[in-house]
Amino acid sequence: MKSVLTRTVAILGLAVLSGLAQADTLRCGSQLISVGDRMFEVQQKCGQPVSQDIIGYKETVNHFRQVDQVQVQEWVYGPNSGMYQYLRFEGGRLVRIDSKRGR
Repeated sequence: MKSVLTRTVAILGLAVLSGLAQADTLRCGSQLISVGDRMFEVQQKCGQPVSQDIIGYKETVNHFRQVDQVQVQEWVYGPNSGMYQYLRFEGGRLVRIDSKRGR
C-alpha cells in the first residue's frame, strides 16, 4: 500500500512540476466537454480554437479487424486565467485534454 501511495505522489509531483495537467472533462463557459465528444460538439460548446493543427495519422483496428488510418488533430484554447487547453482528437473524437500554464 505504501509503495502505491509513494508512486502516486511521485507521478502527481511530476505532473505539477511539468506544468501539464490531464483531465477527462473541460468547462467551456457554462458547457462541459468530455473525452469521447465529437469535434463539432466541442466547437459548438467552446467556439473556434486559437490554433488547430493536423499532427499526423494513427493506425487503428476496427471491430471487423481491419486496419484504418485516422487523422490526429490538436486544438488549442486559451489563455484562460493564464492556462492553455490542448485538445487531441483522433478520428474526429476527443481523446485527451491537457492544460498548461502559459509563459
